[in-house]
Amino acid sequence: MKNIDYYFATISPFTYLAGTRLEEVAAKHGAQITYKPLDIIALFGRTGGTPPGQRHVSRQEYRLQELTRQAAKAGLPMTMKPAHFPTNAAPSSYAIIAAQDAGGGDLGKLVHSFTAACWAEERDVAQDDVIRDCLEKAGFDPALADSGMLRGAEVYTANLEEAVNRGVFGAPFYITGDDQRFWGQDRLDDLDLHLAGKI
Repeated sequence: MKNIDYYFATISPFTYLAGTRLEEVAAKHGAQITYKPLDIIALFGRTGGTPPGQRHVSRQEYRLQELTRQAAKAGLPMTMKPAHFPTNAAPSSYAIIAAQDAGGGDLGKLVHSFTAACWAEERDVAQDDVIRDCLEKAGFDPALADSGMLRGAEVYTANLEEAVNRGVFGAPFYITGDDQRFWGQDRLDDLDLHLAGKI
């Protein structure tokens, strides 16, 4: 079976804009997705990037224009300056790790629920009630928010180290079993073509 390692951040606007298209591409090609949430700010620091708020004003302005365009293209509602960004992405990431271990729900929907909470619903994904709600809506036991914290922390840290070692520098980032790398939700069409053997 084909595999896609999916590196992302629950507070990344571009991860939000991917919606559930990765899951659609994977299903089309019979590919399995391994979800690998990570600390995007730490990733920037390790790979030569700069957090959005510290970028030159020209880059910040362009980012807002690009987010507006990409949201319109995706047909997704989006708040350009959400009330809870940045926030601590670790608790929602731990929940995703626990959910992946537990199974029984829809991981793609869970990831999208967290990113939508941040970028469309003005909710704080670091808060326990938001995490529980997202888990439940995606078909997982909301009690997963309370379990696996130690393992979640270990995997979250390991995901960052693995990402750095594998050439990941942003989110969302997709790596196929043959080490083809695709950065950004706007490269999902290319991932689709690659899995089809066309590029």
